Amino acid sequence: MSDYIADDSGPDAEPIERFEQLLEHFERGAKPRASWRIGTEYEKVAVDARTGAAVPFSGPRGIEALLRGLADEFGWEPHDEEGRVIALKRGDGEITLEPGGQVELSGRQCETLHEAHAELQNHIDEIGRIGGRLGITFLGLGIQPFSTLDQIEWVPKKRYAIMAPYMAKVGSLGHRMMKQTATVQVNIDYESEPDAMAKMRVAMGIGPIINAIFANSPIVDGKATGFATYRSYIWTDTDNARCGMLPFVFHPRAGFADYIEWALDAPMYFIKRRGQYLDLTGIRFRDYWKNGHQGTRATVGDFALHLSTLFPEVRLKTYIELRMADSQRPELLLALSALAKGVFYTPDGLAAAWDLVKDWPLEERRRVQREAYRLALDVPLRRFRLGDLAKELLEIAEDGLKRQRCLDARGENETVYLAGARDHVRRGKAPGTIIAERWEGEWHREPARLIAHTAYGPPSEG
Repeated sequence: MSDYIADDSGPDAEPIERFEQLLEHFERGAKPRASWRIGTEYEKVAVDARTGAAVPFSGPRGIEALLRGLADEFGWEPHDEEGRVIALKRGDGEITLEPGGQVELSGRQCETLHEAHAELQNHIDEIGRIGGRLGITFLGLGIQPFSTLDQIEWVPKKRYAIMAPYMAKVGSLGHRMMKQTATVQVNIDYESEPDAMAKMRVAMGIGPIINAIFANSPIVDGKATGFATYRSYIWTDTDNARCGMLPFVFHPRAGFADYIEWALDAPMYFIKRRGQYLDLTGIRFRDYWKNGHQGTRATVGDFALHLSTLFPEVRLKTYIELRMADSQRPELLLALSALAKGVFYTPDGLAAAWDLVKDWPLEERRRVQREAYRLALDVPLRRFRLGDLAKELLEIAEDGLKRQRCLDARGENETVYLAGARDHVRRGKAPGTIIAERWEGEWHREPARLIAHTAYGPPSEG
């Protein structure tokens, strides 16, 4: 949930006088194909290496101490709110915190996955070195598995102080989303409005397949939930006015205006003026635009900030965000990026992925999505299983990556980053399915076994 920072000048600062200004906001995101990049955001659950308990934000062995250590040793520039370090920046990269202290790397926009891999490995090495001194390890899971909500300290960000009370009013699982969950998010580019909407349509359509491939959050509060991806289920009762599947994207003539209309009717959290967040919770952006608020007028920057507080499975900003995958063990962290690059950056791949799901009626899309939360790759689908479509989708992505011919120094193409996901799909078991089976079986519900299975490895030598 990276913060949106508005520009103090230019289009962001303009009061909204016309609907067309909102259209222009999305149009400014269009890029020629030669400029397309892949951006990946990696959220990680930080735990006490011995017990698996959530690491507090405060204290000598807390998340703030981790950030200060990264700044001191590796040249990250700290960003604070009221004297507390809550983010880091270095070049084009940023480390931010989710409300429960989940550590997120927002990586650079990379031309190849090999570049992204190098950046990720460096990040894992840095957090491993500082974390190891503090007794902190990071788990490749989509949710904090052991600590309950009241055992997890809130990160003292001003925006979270506004969001948290509102979340409690509009859903029963919003605080779990904020404090316990972790995801891998992939950002892709578009060249035009038709291209953006085609990608939105395909991404939303294959969303249940992606949920199933990357399901990885079965244990919560120290107990098996019966879900392969409890993180995904949490979104069903977080805030239905801003979350979930967007049916209008499946209309063949859907455009930016349809997304804008949906966003205008979604309730707001806040606006930002002179560095301060102003609470506008529950007010529709459409009403704020029409009536203002305590002397303030809606700007394009306010709308861009509002877009960053909407949480559909696929989110449109000046790029497209795929938000449906649980966080993973390090060897799987780039698999979603590889899938996205292979599918969405080759015209044949985009068309082939749509062919997998184009004839599903809306109710079937919803059913498959709901059942994927529990069953992952085992969801029945007509004469097949969802895992059969997952295998086809990965084959489409692999073919797309091969044709892009982006080679590393050893001459390997980007299909190497799909290997872990391919292995799970061939076995017919998502990561969370395997964890749930072992938790109730050979691990005897012992936290240490889950930690050992999912913990990031030690930093490299040197």
